[in-house]
Amino acid sequence: MNQTRKKQSTVVRLFSQLKGQRIRLTVVAVSIIIYIGLSIYNPMYSALVIDHLWQSIQAAWSEGVPFAVTWTNMGRELTQLTVQYFFTWIFYYLQSYLMANVAENLNLELRNQIAGKLNRLPLRFFDQNKAGEILSRVTSDLDKIADVLQTGLLKLLVAIGTIAGSLIVMFYYSVPLTCIFLIFMAVSVVITQIVAKKNLRCAAERQETIGELTGIVEEYYNGRNVIKAYNHEEQSLNGVTAAAEKNRAANQKADFLTNCVNPLIRLLTRLANVVIAIIAGKAMLDGTMTVGVVQAFFQYVNQTAEPLTEASFMVNSLQSALASARRTFELLDEEEEIPDPIYPAVLEQAKGSIAFEHVSFGYDPGRLLMRDISFEAKPGQKIAVVGSTGAGKTTLVNLLMRFYEVNGGRITIDGVDTAEMTRGGLRRNFGMVLQDTWLFGGTVAENIAYSKPDATREEIIAAAKAAKVDYFIRTMPHGYNTVLDNEAANLSAGQRQLLTIARVFLCDPPVIILDEATSSVDTRTEAEIGKAMKKLMKGRTSFVIAHRLSTIRDADMILFMENGNIIEQGNHRELLAKQGAYASLYYSQFE
Repeated sequence: MNQTRKKQSTVVRLFSQLKGQRIRLTVVAVSIIIYIGLSIYNPMYSALVIDHLWQSIQAAWSEGVPFAVTWTNMGRELTQLTVQYFFTWIFYYLQSYLMANVAENLNLELRNQIAGKLNRLPLRFFDQNKAGEILSRVTSDLDKIADVLQTGLLKLLVAIGTIAGSLIVMFYYSVPLTCIFLIFMAVSVVITQIVAKKNLRCAAERQETIGELTGIVEEYYNGRNVIKAYNHEEQSLNGVTAAAEKNRAANQKADFLTNCVNPLIRLLTRLANVVIAIIAGKAMLDGTMTVGVVQAFFQYVNQTAEPLTEASFMVNSLQSALASARRTFELLDEEEEIPDPIYPAVLEQAKGSIAFEHVSFGYDPGRLLMRDISFEAKPGQKIAVVGSTGAGKTTLVNLLMRFYEVNGGRITIDGVDTAEMTRGGLRRNFGMVLQDTWLFGGTVAENIAYSKPDATREEIIAAAKAAKVDYFIRTMPHGYNTVLDNEAANLSAGQRQLLTIARVFLCDPPVIILDEATSSVDTRTEAEIGKAMKKLMKGRTSFVIAHRLSTIRDADMILFMENGNIIEQGNHRELLAKQGAYASLYYSQFE
């Protein structure tokens, strides 16, 4: 029962997405009604035409004159039948074209909703889900929904209307023959229902395995250099092979259940035709049925059996689409970031006074990582954050940028609680350089201008010079117009880092965050960048996460973190004098 309610809920929600396409759907509905009406009327009229044709042929034969078709003798009826078939095709084409349009618009609408949703999801969601699994929901799941809607749903609606109308006429022509056909149809429906239930589970499993396979492939592709460096090609191949085999098995089972029912129903239809043909032949010999009626009845049999076959196939396909729709709505229902305040505090150009006041935080609210964190950074100060890997250094910075929400206490900038500001308004006061560089497909100039899209070429060049990156840019084939791929594979790690540093120079923020910003450059380049950084940081508050303590000896305050908490704070001389954890780490680097 719970599974049925989930299915009904998914169907209702899916069709609620179509409320903006009512005009198209109305035209589709009218086209379907007219098409079904013509499909039902055409065999009835053909029965009259064939009976009339048969009578005319018999009359000509008995009179010994050649039979000829003229406008008054069968010409008018045959022309009308041809026109009816033509309009049947026209309305079939119209409904197919518009339904494809509706399905693709729905696909676009859902994709736009997901794109907006991904921008509102907290980092916690991306920490807990693989990129490949998210990608499969945006691509394969939505494509599955669109494909089934523009073919499966349309055929199912036409099938239902055609079957209902044809059965009414069949009962009118012959109750016994129709009952025989219904017996075979009932068996087909039972088989379809049994297969459909199993197919829903298999379709959901197939989409899950697609997401898993996509995630593994994406993970191994990004880590291809590490895989080769440690000779793990065979292990990674085995991992992909195992995921692909799991997906193959799920696909095989789902495809078999989707396709196996068609041949069986066609067999039942053929058996029904044989039985009906024998009884109808006797009825013609007895004179209770005419040739035209018998051929019309067989048209209705085929017209009912074929949609029944397609309906069974499409019901199974719709199960797969429902599984994809459910996964899509699960993504759209994920818990979002706390909304920005309706009347937010505005801080156009911060002075750079930062304060953590009794802040507590945990990725899982029940298991806090940080407890009662308090410190204050005055405008223009350089704050260094040090500690072992996993001590919470990057988490501290992420809280400052509101990538995560604190569980207790508050963080202020110039005395304004960051929770009272919009995220965009807060982050405009920060410039950030991460240890892992990120460059997108575009020119060098566009990548630098990512922090300030309206920057002039002169401003971009000035920022590049400040970051000591102008020289090597000018040695590239097209200088600042050189196009980089999305991984900038044609640049060294140090060069990529220099470009991201140039972004910070360009946006000229009041607060700077450097998370191991010079970890990928050589000593000489690091020294050059250090000089430029000192000039940039003058008069600005800066947070520097560093492992090499020699680079932060001039910091105004050093925060030494361990297990998510600040266990020591002070400047370099004060912490050395304490002979505590910082002093121990510092001396260990210079032994």
